[in-house]
Amino acid sequence: MRYTNGNYEAFARSRKPEGVEDKSAYIVGAGLAGLAAAVFLIRDGHMKGDHIHIFEELSLSGGSLDGKFIPHDGFVTRGGREMENHFECLWDLFRSVPSLEVEDASVLDEFYWLDHDDPNSSNCRIIHNRGERVDDDGQFTLSKKAQKELVELFMTAEDQLIGKKIEDVFGEEFFESNFWLYWSTMFAFEKWHSAIEMRRYVMRFIHHIKGLPDFTALKFTRYNQYESLVKPLITFLKDQGVDFQYETQINNIQVDIDADTKVARNIFLTKEGNTQEIPLTKDDLVFVTNGSITESSTQGDHYTPAPITHELGGSWNLWKNLAQQSPEFGHPEVFYKDLPDESWFVSATITWENFDIEPYISRLTQRKLRSGKVVTGGIVTIKDSNWMMSFAIHRQPHFKEQNDQQTIMWVYGLLSNTPGNYIKKPIEQCSGQEIAQELMYHLGVIEEDIQTFSETSCVVTPVYMPFITSYFMLREPGDRPAVIPEGSKNLAFIGNFADTERDTVFTTEYSVRTAMEAVYQLLDVERGVPEVFDSAYDIRTLASAIYYLTDKKKITSSDLPFVERKLIERFVKKTKGTYIEDILKEAKLI
Repeated sequence: MRYTNGNYEAFARSRKPEGVEDKSAYIVGAGLAGLAAAVFLIRDGHMKGDHIHIFEELSLSGGSLDGKFIPHDGFVTRGGREMENHFECLWDLFRSVPSLEVEDASVLDEFYWLDHDDPNSSNCRIIHNRGERVDDDGQFTLSKKAQKELVELFMTAEDQLIGKKIEDVFGEEFFESNFWLYWSTMFAFEKWHSAIEMRRYVMRFIHHIKGLPDFTALKFTRYNQYESLVKPLITFLKDQGVDFQYETQINNIQVDIDADTKVARNIFLTKEGNTQEIPLTKDDLVFVTNGSITESSTQGDHYTPAPITHELGGSWNLWKNLAQQSPEFGHPEVFYKDLPDESWFVSATITWENFDIEPYISRLTQRKLRSGKVVTGGIVTIKDSNWMMSFAIHRQPHFKEQNDQQTIMWVYGLLSNTPGNYIKKPIEQCSGQEIAQELMYHLGVIEEDIQTFSETSCVVTPVYMPFITSYFMLREPGDRPAVIPEGSKNLAFIGNFADTERDTVFTTEYSVRTAMEAVYQLLDVERGVPEVFDSAYDIRTLASAIYYLTDKKKITSSDLPFVERKLIERFVKKTKGTYIEDILKEAKLI
């Protein structure tokens, strides 16, 4: 794999790879990774669209970037992805995909103009005491000990963290800080998750420490991500003649393996109840989305909890069958087995049918629900919620089908097996109505109105997702297969359960990056893949992060221990008149 930095290759067009006219592609999974792979095959690999076949076990594309309207039940989204300006591969993809909303513009143009005119921000990140803003909201409240632990995690080599959980590298003071509350609820980290993944996130997003409390670091689409991101991709690919085969489950891929090479030879699938086989040659490229965080999801309704299940679906079973052929194809059981009962499993979509809830939201956000602009700017977390509940209202309408009275809110609870504060049972056992009642209690709705509002003002759809935090489970090298396994001639793994360098799972960028790496390597595209943004190696960024992580204290602050303060004062004196002094001043550390 060849990585690049800068705009020299970013703006270059690749020439047609040798022999691409004789090649075909079979893509397993129509999520973002699979759709991105198809675009890169066409744009950079110069493969004809009708040579590309996408298999999807569901009846629609999008994977985890879903969003749909269900008559009588309201709208449903299982989640929402946060984006930022240094998703290099994502924006490289969408610069070439035409917008469906703005004439003569790309999806990137549309997204950029939207964020320019209505930049994201949050006016309230944490609440407690039934709708009151937390006094120190906006501060990280990291103790000296917690700050030291965070620095030590940053400085530790990744291979030294193998087998360690987040709770193995931090003490209780860290977990009591606002930093952990912001971090865990924003990214869905739990204490038992991998310290390796935590470190990758810290290094990957160190340039956004300042914007973590108020979400100025983030960017969101105009509508739900199915309409804003997936639909343009599908339209582009269908216009290019790409073959989509829905309700098609890939059961196994036979791979011929010898000492030096691996060649996919047969695809075994089930469609309309019939088993079929597709024979392959070295010129038939296979891209497998292995595993899925939204696989096997179940759906409840306003009066019924989402059924609890831990059954594996098609993508997990395919990965299991592939892994039996070679240890280089990863170890899926690491990610789907033995997830703690306390894990996040449930989210819910609330369709507010009138404006009864608006006063309770507007007093926190200082914004109207239906202005077409940013509302919460991301999640608002309820600090004293037993479920560790968070909610978000994005730009409205969130779905084009919404009427003028409807507002869509997404809700989730990070802890699944703990009784609520108002509804005395775990969120995983709750109907949509009960989830709405628990939320309204924490928003400060008068208790006499909670029952009425939950019957007349909203429709709620809960979703149970048994593998939603599988990405972060404790892992070792080799548990995720390489994008291109050693010696593979025509088989690649894509998506967040494939392994690539330095980037962070649970992001749209990771899906697109693995797709780009797979296509570029198998076709030998003469263009490098943009490396992960290098903010962790920028001393200016690190200095700024120190300033904000210490809640804007100078490094010569008088509350430092005497010896430490004197050493820092000597260091500052030694750097006087140097560019180091300029950096420290720019970061407000001196």
